Amino acid sequence: MKNKKINTVIIGASGYTGRELVRILLKHPNAAISQLVADSNAGKEFSAIYPEYANQKLPKLCKLGEVDWSGADVVFCCLPHATSQEVIASLPKNLVIIDLSADFRITDVDVYEKWYKHKHSQPELQKTAVYGLSEIYRDKIKQAKLIANPGCYPTSILLPLIPLLEEKIISPENIIIDSKSGYSGAGAKADELKKEVQDSIKVYGLEGHRHIAEIEQELTTANGKNKNIVVSFTPHALQIFRGMTSNINVQLAKGKTIDDVRKCLAKKYSGCRFVKLISGSEVAAPKSVNFTNDIQIGVYADRLPGRIKITTAIDNLLKGASGQAIQNMNIIFGFDEGAGLEKIMVYENEK
Repeated sequence: MKNKKINTVIIGASGYTGRELVRILLKHPNAAISQLVADSNAGKEFSAIYPEYANQKLPKLCKLGEVDWSGADVVFCCLPHATSQEVIASLPKNLVIIDLSADFRITDVDVYEKWYKHKHSQPELQKTAVYGLSEIYRDKIKQAKLIANPGCYPTSILLPLIPLLEEKIISPENIIIDSKSGYSGAGAKADELKKEVQDSIKVYGLEGHRHIAEIEQELTTANGKNKNIVVSFTPHALQIFRGMTSNINVQLAKGKTIDDVRKCLAKKYSGCRFVKLISGSEVAAPKSVNFTNDIQIGVYADRLPGRIKITTAIDNLLKGASGQAIQNMNIIFGFDEGAGLEKIMVYENEK
């Protein structure tokens, strides 16, 4: 597959995740951007929305109904939550679809309805979806036609915790998570959130953030489904455009040590180019991973006996969204997993 060239379509191309996909795909050795879909901006040049792309050869934005699917191989769906289900159900069945919304992340449609406050319109299609946490579900992703790309907060939390629960290194009880994200995580409402966090910080989702559903789903699976895992999760928005950090407090299992934690993570992610385990006094920081598909993971002793702290950092728009989506595309089509992701273009004044 190294020399194969595939055609990609981005639905919802005018949003932040669409822009990040364009950024990566322009430099991808095995993929071409064939069509960009944005109904509200149809007929416009992509550079009319994002001027940094003025010198790039890109198709004009078009309406979904205008797309010629005959040459398409993969579709990235970057629509708001609750709008992807029916759109994806209407697409040709031969396509690989990578959905960046939350519409197919929750395997139990009743749980989905509880957290997202509306019925799932495609329960049968949901059964075919694979949760696209690349380093955890690589083998399943290889065979999938519909990928539910994980959320940014869950990605930063699940990658360190899943191996530790699978190997019974930590207790499934009393997991406390404090996460902070750049305001780009608000998507279409980013400008509004930017004003709210000016010279400040905003805590939100105090009664329950929607991402808790996929966090608890995947942690429960990692724990062997013996008992549903319940976490305490508090998200915050920061006065930065991109970047995310999660600080996770957990209890060690009886007889386990912090060295067991580090050895478990090192073994699990040996050979995984995007997982960076840090040590010593270094602390995971968004600035170190922005404009990359990397996740930094650090493990530290707590002053409380038997407890440890885990910190992670990702770029919420890349490893937390579009970068992982490309990583999943690479896995499915047999490309080098890092294709397009090693040297991601950086533009000035992109916010």
